[in-house]
Amino acid sequence: MRFSSTPRGARLARGLADERLDAWGIPYGSDAHDALLLIVAELSSNAVRHGHVSGRDFRLRLSAEGTAIRVEVTDTRGERLPAPTSPASPDQEGGRGLLLVAALADRWGW
Repeated sequence: MRFSSTPRGARLARGLADERLDAWGIPYGSDAHDALLLIVAELSSNAVRHGHVSGRDFRLRLSAEGTAIRVEVTDTRGERLPAPTSPASPDQEGGRGLLLVAALADRWGW
């Protein structure tokens, strides 16, 4: 699905994922559901914050492949890949999102 590259679009993507995961038998409140939802929320938020181009949407694709769930988020800035970052300092407000994704996902990349 396509979503506007806005905070509202990121919230809608998270809401869609929430319902879809439950429909696929990954119940609300389960560890797997919560981890997948956090991954979707973080990647959608990053697409809006770091990949925003006015007038372009970001895309979320969820697919079930056997016992695995694949989460794909494509932002609107295809020409710019995320830069590797060093771990955030304790007083820094951001910079931990992709570390969370890496910790929760079995496999990830771009």
